[in-house]
Amino acid sequence: MNGRVAEVTIKEGMPTADEAQRRLTVELDVARRQGVRILKLIHGYGSSGVGGKLRRALRRALAERQAELRLGRVLPGEAWSIFDETARGLLDDYPELRRDTDLERGNAGVTLVELR
Repeated sequence: MNGRVAEVTIKEGMPTADEAQRRLTVELDVARRQGVRILKLIHGYGSSGVGGKLRRALRRALAERQAELRLGRVLPGEAWSIFDETARGLLDDYPELRRDTDLERGNAGVTLVELR
């Protein structure tokens, strides 16, 4: 990805949900300091029995931060489609996302996050 868009793998090392949430906080802070505008989180979708817990915990944490206006748009990978209104807005604002390999794949193991 380029400078405005970055990708981070939260599921690496099979962390617990609590560890993943701490890692999320660190990765969001690092991305902000680096000027990243869109962070693609790879958290897994639950096939191992761990990813499902991570996905739910991380998406809950992201929703809380978004409600506190600490994040912009948050888009689950399963909605990452040109037919989704939020996705279209992200694609308009960040055209480089058109090259993302998960676009139109319905990948529940990723979430896109717009940083503020």
